[in-house]
Amino acid sequence: MPVATTSSKKQILLAAERLFAVHGIEGISLRQIGAAAGNGNNSAVQYHFGSKDRLIQAIFEYRLPWLHRRRLDLMAERGTSDLRVLVECQVRPLMEHSEVADSYYLTFVAMLKQYGRRDIFACMPEPMRTSSREFQEQLATYLSHIAEPLRTNRIAQAMSLVVEATAERQRAHAADQPVLPFEVHLMDLLDAITGFMTAAVSTQTLDALAHTAPAPLSWARFI
Repeated sequence: MPVATTSSKKQILLAAERLFAVHGIEGISLRQIGAAAGNGNNSAVQYHFGSKDRLIQAIFEYRLPWLHRRRLDLMAERGTSDLRVLVECQVRPLMEHSEVADSYYLTFVAMLKQYGRRDIFACMPEPMRTSSREFQEQLATYLSHIAEPLRTNRIAQAMSLVVEATAERQRAHAADQPVLPFEVHLMDLLDAITGFMTAAVSTQTLDALAHTAPAPLSWARFI
């Protein structure tokens, strides 16, 4: 479950998460968020959070602790000796969160990525960013047969696909549209993600790489 907060602040957080997820960061004002939260005080959002950037950070702080604890618990329970199991430790909590009735978090994150607002992820608490980076570095140990920068790019693309897939499930729930049974969807997504990351690099890709000089990719680009 998310961390506890006061009722007023929670209503503002949930309203902001929903509005940002649907309309984007720039398309929504603090005044609109306050109205959607049912607060008649026009300065309520600014009083509780100060600024839009701080409000975005608060959304991360509200949602991420449970997701990270859940991932760490699964890693402790199942181990990390297999790539598919390791990927499941990341994907299962996100898929579980897509079932949470009052959450737009995954759609919110997908919206940030869609509009190239990776700078916003700097608002994430440092322990969370460090944990995410360490997890992705752990994934990289299973992909030593793939040369850089392809390895980092594949992991980043795979994680983006996970966010979009779980966000789409969340959108479908919100619109009361049919979805695959939870475990079927999860297992199929794991098949797709692990297959994508471990696929052999073609001679065509290696040839293209040999004729270019791509800049190194940074983990900091990705959630």
